[in-house]
Order: sequence, then structure tokens, then C-alpha cells
Amino acid sequence: MSVKVTQSSIVATDKLIDSASHVLLVLPKEKPADLPYGDLLEKTLKRKRSKYADLAKSPITAQAPGGALLSWVLLDAKAAAFTRHTALRKATKPLLDEKPQTLAIAVFGNASQRATAAREACYVAAVNAAAMPSRKAKEKSHPLKVIDIHGWQAEDAFAGVLAQAEGNTLTRSLTVLPPNELTPEVYRDKIAALANAQGWQHEEFDMKKLRKMGAGAFVAVGQGSEPQDAAIVHLTYSHKSPKKHISLVGKGICFDTGGHNLKPARYMNGMHEDMNGSAVVLGILLAVTKAKLPVKLDCWLAIAQNHIGPKAYKQNDVVTALNGKTIEIVHTDAEGRMVLSDTLTLASRAKPELMIDYATLTGSMITALGDRYSGVLGNRPELLCKAVGVGIAAGERVNAFPFDEDYDEDLDSDIADIKQCTLGGEADHVLAARFLSKFIEHDVPWLHIDLSACRRKGGLGAVGSDVTGFGVGFTLELINTLLAESKRSQSD
Repeated sequence: MSVKVTQSSIVATDKLIDSASHVLLVLPKEKPADLPYGDLLEKTLKRKRSKYADLAKSPITAQAPGGALLSWVLLDAKAAAFTRHTALRKATKPLLDEKPQTLAIAVFGNASQRATAAREACYVAAVNAAAMPSRKAKEKSHPLKVIDIHGWQAEDAFAGVLAQAEGNTLTRSLTVLPPNELTPEVYRDKIAALANAQGWQHEEFDMKKLRKMGAGAFVAVGQGSEPQDAAIVHLTYSHKSPKKHISLVGKGICFDTGGHNLKPARYMNGMHEDMNGSAVVLGILLAVTKAKLPVKLDCWLAIAQNHIGPKAYKQNDVVTALNGKTIEIVHTDAEGRMVLSDTLTLASRAKPELMIDYATLTGSMITALGDRYSGVLGNRPELLCKAVGVGIAAGERVNAFPFDEDYDEDLDSDIADIKQCTLGGEADHVLAARFLSKFIEHDVPWLHIDLSACRRKGGLGAVGSDVTGFGVGFTLELINTLLAESKRSQSD
């Protein structure tokens, strides 16, 4: 990112604050005795009939005598990461709303408290200061240039923080682009440019190649659009000494009309964001690259549109997937699982140690969870338990759902190997995952993330924009957890 982080171990004072224009003061549960402008905080709390402890949920903003805008927030070390991130977002917003070029962050407490506060506040500031694409006339950009940390200093402490912020920003920036500006062809060009800039290996499987390979599930969806510019894009990042081999798969439907089972206007609005899963994968890939994590990351992006037309697939069609399974088409708006099925087959053939797919896949997951959590399913119970714990630690929460084999009975077909879905839609988030699992080869450990938290009005956790970039932080936390476990096992 273009933002620069400066650090000082010197604790902030009234004098230091007077030299800044916008200051975030991150406080511990126990009130510091030498808090800068403590009298101003006390007067402001009294005016609002609040107590010091209330700063954990309701940060307070006031103007210092010298003119600086101050925002105080309390971080309870025992609180969940999501709670801390939410408080920091609320405290940072009034400061960033004024578009400062420099933001000072002063952290207090013991060494552990200051380290956590500095990293988390820096991330929240960086990710929310990033400008999203806008088509409004005469809108000027005033980017944040410097984040000035006071009270904690450590070498390379913020490289991972800024990498995560940059990855999340890429995810959101791609997701909000209007559909006429992000067709599959344009998207593929953007990805190729990114690959060239970041040094990723880049490979494309276009419609002609996919037909020849026998990827009938993907082709069924892609053939309905003109031009037929759909493709599966494969990107690879590899550290010189990788400790883990992980594959990520992303749903990249640039616009979803529902196909012949056409969506009504209310539900078609916003369907340019149906490529969010692929954008999450790109954001993770960029963050891992910037952070130079010791892994090999294979990324597979299923890029297409779901349009209506004379060549579009339809109900009662039977198509043959890449792995040879025949699929009875039940509903053309269940296109995500179609493009993902062949993509998962390709990804699993590389035999990674772990495979994760990301998709805005089912409305039933939003019905089940709302937009505060995303759902996770998978073929290893221990992985699901780990995913839930990782989500809590990352501040991007996931909830695990059943993945029992008897759900397959609902996908039994009289004319093919498997039904694409059911018309009733009950437990569709579970059935979609059971369907996808049939296209994974070599019994690769696998997680499926249904991104019900990809958009929330007013933001979620650390991120203040409606499009949240959910999944980038979760996956970075998971990768770092797996690397730490691997290191411990090697030392035992």
C-alpha cells in the first residue's frame, strides 16, 4: 500500500499530540495514570454521562485545545478480536472522515497490550483509509500517507498488517466494480496484469480448451454468454522454501441473471458482486505474496457470467463434468456450484495439503446466519473445528454446518449420477457443499466457505465499507496457524 508506517517507543504526551492533527488513543482496561489530555476525556465522559469502561463499546471524539481531533477507545485484551476491531473501526471513522494525510496512533498499557493495540489499530486505519473505485464526478482523492505509531516499536512489525490491508483492499476494489467494467474478458486481463506485476505463474483454460478437456459443468454455464469469454484461471505463488502447499478456489461470476430461471429485479440487483469469491482468492494471494509467507499457493478462479440466451443451459439438461460424473440440471440459478465443480476437480488433481473454496453460493446461508458470519463446511471435522477457532482469532467469524452423508439422498437423480440441487431449496447450503464434494479427487482435505458476510450495510468488524473483503483475514490467520503448528511439530 502507499501508506507508510512510522514507529516510536515514546509514549504520547500532550505536547506530542499538539503537533498532530488527528490522533487515535488506544487505551487498556485499566486507566493509565499519565493519559494525555486526561482532563479533557473526563469532561467529555461527564458531558455524555458515560464512564471510562464505556469506551470499549462507544469511543469518544473531542477537539484538543490546540485544534487536534482526538478519538479515545478502550481495548479489553480479553474481548474477542471482532469486538476489538469493531471498537477500533468506530473510533477511527471520525478521524478518517476528515481525510488526514497523517494519522497518529498512541497506544497505552503493558507491552503485550501495546503490541496488540498497535497492530490492530494500524490495520483498521490502513484498510479503511483505502479509497474504493468511484464514478462520481468531481470527487477528489485525499489518501492517507502516514500512520504514526507512538508507544510501541518493533522491526518489521507491520509488514503483515499492511499486506493484509492491501489484500482486503484488492478484494473490495474488484467486487464493487460495475458489471460493464468487469466482464470475464476484462477481469482476465486485470488478473494477467496482476500476475505479471507480482511474478505469479499464470495459466488460462478458455472455453475451447475446457470443451476439449470435457469440463461440461463449467461449459454449460459459460456457453450462455456472448462473447464466450469465460475461463478458469490458474495462478501460482511459491516461496523458495515452501512449508505448505495450499490450493484456493474462487467463484467468479461477473454477473448472475439466474439464467433461464431468471431472477426478479430485487434479487438481480447487486449480482455483479457474485464474483466476490474469486476476488477474495486474489486478495489472499496478494497478501501472502507481500508478506512473503513460506507456502506454495495454487489459486483457481472460475470466471464466467450466467446469462440467458439460445445457448444457455436449461432445466432438465444433463451435462458431464470433468471427472466424468453426469449432472441433472434442476435450476439454472445454481450456476455457482456448476463452475466450481470442474474447477475443484482441476485444483484437487495437484494434490495440495489443503484446499479451500470461496463463493457467494447460497441464499440459504444468509437466511441461516444473516450477514455477520460466513458458513463453513468440509470433509474433515478437525478442520471445521480449526476454522471456527481461526475465525474467532481473526475477527472474521465462521460457523460450521452439518456435512453428513445422508444429505446425499436429496441429490439422487433418476437420469444422472447426481442432481445439481433441489427445487425446494431446503438446506441448500448443505446440499451445495455435498454436491461440490463429489468433484474432489484424491480425498484432499477441503473447506468450503459460503460468503454470507461478504456484504453488510455499514461494515463489519474492522472494515467500514458495505463490501467487507471477508475471507482474506480469516485465511491469513489459518495459514499462519498451520505454519506455526508445522514448526512446532518439527521441533518436537
